[in-house]
Amino acid sequence: MNKYIKHLVVNNRNIIVFTHDLIAIASSWISAFLIRFNFEIPEAHFISMISNLWLVLIVQGIIFLIFRVHRASWRYSSISDVRTITIAILFSSLVLAGYFTFYFENQPVIPRSIILVNPLLLLLIMIGSRIIYRALREYREYGSPLIKPKNAIIIGTSKEGIDLAKVLSRNPNWHVVGLLGSDISLKGREVSGIKVLGAIELLPKLFKKLNIETAIIAMPSSNYEERRIALSIIKELDLQLLTIPNFEDLSSGRLSISQIRQVDVEDLLGRDSVNLDNSGLKKLIQNDVVMISGAGGSIGSELTRQVLKFKPKIIFCIDISEASLYQLEQSILGLTKTKIIFVVADIKNEKRMKALFDRYIPSVVFHAAAYKHVPLMETENVSEVLINNAKGTFLLGKICKLFNVKKFVLVSTDKAINPTNVMGASKRLAEILCQSLQSKSGTEFIIVRFGNVLGSSGSVIPLFKRQIEMGGPVTVTHREITRYFMSIPEASQLVLQAGMMGLGGEIFVLEMGKPIKILDLAKDMISLSGLHKDEIKIKFTGLRPGEKLFEELLADHELTKSTNHKKIRIAVTSKSEEKFLNKAIIKWINQSPGMNEIKIKKELKRWVKDYKIYK
Repeated sequence: MNKYIKHLVVNNRNIIVFTHDLIAIASSWISAFLIRFNFEIPEAHFISMISNLWLVLIVQGIIFLIFRVHRASWRYSSISDVRTITIAILFSSLVLAGYFTFYFENQPVIPRSIILVNPLLLLLIMIGSRIIYRALREYREYGSPLIKPKNAIIIGTSKEGIDLAKVLSRNPNWHVVGLLGSDISLKGREVSGIKVLGAIELLPKLFKKLNIETAIIAMPSSNYEERRIALSIIKELDLQLLTIPNFEDLSSGRLSISQIRQVDVEDLLGRDSVNLDNSGLKKLIQNDVVMISGAGGSIGSELTRQVLKFKPKIIFCIDISEASLYQLEQSILGLTKTKIIFVVADIKNEKRMKALFDRYIPSVVFHAAAYKHVPLMETENVSEVLINNAKGTFLLGKICKLFNVKKFVLVSTDKAINPTNVMGASKRLAEILCQSLQSKSGTEFIIVRFGNVLGSSGSVIPLFKRQIEMGGPVTVTHREITRYFMSIPEASQLVLQAGMMGLGGEIFVLEMGKPIKILDLAKDMISLSGLHKDEIKIKFTGLRPGEKLFEELLADHELTKSTNHKKIRIAVTSKSEEKFLNKAIIKWINQSPGMNEIKIKKELKRWVKDYKIYK
């Protein structure tokens, strides 16, 4: 109920504020008469007060609308808002005074004192109510001023850093000693009484001198390298490390204390934002039906959110997991007017999938459904991963051709390159089968490869977080093991972009940046949790079945060519691989449940030449 009321208030905020202002107009008008006549209004003046109330409401209400008084945020009321209210009241009062003066003979008696007292009362009510509201919000948000304020320094002199300085300057629980940033032209200037001290490199010198306890990074619009330099400097000092949301996550230009949070490992590994061809994506998706398989997974659920931005006619989300689908439903409930259909279904159920396609007729399909946990799929589940990842992709692709779907986008993985595990080999087989379906006309089959995704199911980061919370040890398989990382939103956005760019048959490779040592990642996560490296042990467990020491994005014999997007390239594969007989592959996969895992792995190498069987 509370959520419903909050939603109702937010959606009708302007109406509520305007109604409040009309009540303020009526209250000030009546109060002016009560004060003028010491709460004993003569009958003639009482009639005059009531008969002219409607006129006052209309005149001042219209002028308030013209001046957009109701549009200003009460939470962030400022001098400019007071100025707007004052001008609106003054102008409307002059209009009323002129009317009552020049047409006095036709009007009931209006004392001149009323014309003077009324705007003063109205100004008091309107400004006072806004100040009280803001004070209550700030008290609730900032807390009691009895706590000793923390000495903090803000890293960042962009708009967000300056806005944060203004917010914290009003908060008795914080004492901001200064700002640091890359813009040296601002050195020596003051923001809300807070001085810009210079560049970030000065922090180690200022740390003890100013008794700094907390560093707050306010650089959401800065590039990744600038943020990483700042983080690396702060990590060497005994400081509480906080940050504000990334640029994409800031829903408005306003900052509040509640948005300040602990630095996550995602901030350490963050990358520059993705530039999307919004007009192209809008053309691809808007008013069309979009299907997403594996919609309950990490990538699938984010793809759903990204697709919704481009206003499809219908989006139907398919997942074999009821629980995952339910979580997705709850996370986006009430956030969009787009029709969303949540379907619990298995992509391998050909009859069921054909019925769904016949009912909804999708134009674009994003295929993210897959088994992806490497060690789990390496032993007893070998045939299942082949049936799901390879055969499932082929069946879904065939149905797309049958129903003339415009685009079929397969979400693949870097583990498909020179695979050392069955999961990776199954995804490479899915790529081959997908390419075999491509023809000169009809459905365009597009493949997108990328590396590890921060925070996704099966990612090492949630595992490390759980291990740190339990007191360790943090388990790392090998000292030298490295991985590529990108965020879930970035991966999903690039999948959309590649899907839009593809003409059919391409394998798009996403730019993954520099590989990260998993050992360094573990150390950073321990540090960010506020613990010393000696408090949480790191244990080396050895490489798991099918696990590579280094991931690759391109096979040895593959080349790439550039695209018009700096983060996306096209892999050029050998022609022979694209012409495998898909019937033979599917027949073999269908026979695999009756084979033991060793035989399956040996025969898998027939179809995926680069597959190296883990021993």
